[in-house]
Amino acid sequence: MHGHRVTGQALQWAKAAGAIVALPALSALAGCSGCNATTAGAATSGAATTGGPVTTGGSAAGGITGGGGGDGEIKIGYVTPATGALAPFAAADDFITSGINDFLQDGLMVGGKSYKVTIIVEDSESDPNTAGEKAGKLINQDAVDLMVVASTPDTTNPVSSQCEANSVPCISTVAPWQPWFFGQNGDPATGFTWAYHFFWGLEDVIAIFLSMWNQVPTNKQVGALFPNDPDGNAWGDATNGFPKPLADAGYTLHDPGRYENGNQDFTAQISAFKSANCEVLTGVVIPPDFPTFWKQAKQQGYVPKAASIGKALLFPESIQALGNDGVNLSSEVWWSPNHPYKSSLTQVSAKDLTDAYTQQTSKQWTQPIGFVHALFEVAIAAFVAAGGTDKAAVRDSISKLSVDTIVGPVAWGSGPVKNVAKTKLVGGQWRTASTPTGFDLVVVDNSGNPDVPATSTMQPIA
Repeated sequence: MHGHRVTGQALQWAKAAGAIVALPALSALAGCSGCNATTAGAATSGAATTGGPVTTGGSAAGGITGGGGGDGEIKIGYVTPATGALAPFAAADDFITSGINDFLQDGLMVGGKSYKVTIIVEDSESDPNTAGEKAGKLINQDAVDLMVVASTPDTTNPVSSQCEANSVPCISTVAPWQPWFFGQNGDPATGFTWAYHFFWGLEDVIAIFLSMWNQVPTNKQVGALFPNDPDGNAWGDATNGFPKPLADAGYTLHDPGRYENGNQDFTAQISAFKSANCEVLTGVVIPPDFPTFWKQAKQQGYVPKAASIGKALLFPESIQALGNDGVNLSSEVWWSPNHPYKSSLTQVSAKDLTDAYTQQTSKQWTQPIGFVHALFEVAIAAFVAAGGTDKAAVRDSISKLSVDTIVGPVAWGSGPVKNVAKTKLVGGQWRTASTPTGFDLVVVDNSGNPDVPATSTMQPIA
């Protein structure tokens, strides 16, 4: 067995809070069922990875951090929107992938053999067609052993579909499970064969938004900003989306219809919301579009008491662009420095990881940092549990994995559909703060995950 060498970015992660975190050896127990195997690793690569404590769920597994990768190579393809309208989702990718490459630089022992780990990153350019093309390139030219993909159904779906068609195991995240699953015409009775996903669902974001709105007295009239894209169509769907749960909770949704992403004139939507006296606003808006809408709404005299928007309001730079007009805007919170979880690979905490990111980049933490890190945690755990690189074995290992990641537990096998593992949500509101942007996302509702402390309550927009 080779010792694990902690250097560079991995050491920065470990030192982030002023104390070096002990980094465990990557191990798993062959033939175990329901056993815990702490994972960690070291890598050399052309991209990057990360991880957490693992239950293999039954398949053969085995491995410990090793040296050199002399017995073979594990290739992981990663498709991400590094440029284009969705680029804020990928802003921390280089930080995560370089850290994982550094962490795995000495190789990874899987099934008694030492592997070099290579991560090949491709930019979807925020375009679904390009995402599918890049996945095809990774499959057919680079011959990846596993695909990972993140950030909205526009990215995850075409990549997952390519993997399903080409019999390549795929793990995706950062897209609500309904637009991922049903957006690919998934059948709950059968599911998919090769594509797996972890994230929260529309039922979770609806519950959190309702819980936040219930903290503010309103007339329960809700305006909807749903674009003509996979997310907007899912959120507005009469069967699986917002309309029925809001009605059941006593709220009335006013949906003026789909608009195209990149819209420069929201007068029609604003007029509809004013006419209906919508004191609540919701939607799932790409980052460039919400500042356009909000500035026009202010100019036209529409200011709701609560505005909870998915996608666009995840990022501090979006609030910074609005200045004081961004105070008390709200959003779902998938992950934050206050989430009490650690990486299964490095044992670095959520706060240590965000502190390291800010220290290295001078930028503020963003929610995708945790989920991209967890994506690589799960990927490494899948190879360890599979005991090798056989694609069918890796696929089968994913279906049984239970990993305690930096975003919390990720476990397949309990639904809501065969290929989905759910994560939890809390709700947050933007406030002024001493941060790189001057704003921070404060947890105001933890009804969806009591593990995360709520540090304030929902305040009406002034």
